[in-house]
Amino acid sequence: MTSLNRKDLGLLALRTAVGGVLIAHGTQKLFGWFGGGGLEGTTAAMEHMGFEPGRESAIASGVGEAGGGALLVLGLATPVAGSVVAGTMAGAIAVHAPAGFFAAGGGYEYPALLGACGLSLGVAGAGRYSLDHAFGHIVDRPWHGLLAFTAAALGAVAVVTRRQDVVRRRAARAADEAADQAGAGLS
Repeated sequence: MTSLNRKDLGLLALRTAVGGVLIAHGTQKLFGWFGGGGLEGTTAAMEHMGFEPGRESAIASGVGEAGGGALLVLGLATPVAGSVVAGTMAGAIAVHAPAGFFAAGGGYEYPALLGACGLSLGVAGAGRYSLDHAFGHIVDRPWHGLLAFTAAALGAVAVVTRRQDVVRRRAARAADEAADQAGAGLS
């Protein structure tokens, strides 16, 4: 009989806690569970934040959180799960970054922590108490992690860059409209 391993128990506890939070957060977006806005409310919020198209962004965010969280809880394809979580949280960080670091002021502290946990679990692996271990590590090979992290990083850069362009265009349009209104008041 094998004894319980502290490191593997720690990984199980961390995977369960982080994954559980992500599942709850993602299902708020997708289904409106736990007081969330559901897909309709999340679509409107995504569009307001500059993520276009809003519905596809809402689905991607909800699936990234709930799906990545579920994979972490199970300890299945952990490098992929960690990269999905880290990439999804990069978008949330971009939204909250203008408010600074601390969550109390609307900052990016919370999504940064979730993203760092996802990244760390993806690198460390799920440990002995996981489906990855039970399946003989066939879906968590090192190259899976490298490929998944590369894809997540490229995807996050593309999504964040596109959002920044939308936000800049909106700000320029608002400034032009304000200037037009100010000029119209002078006549």
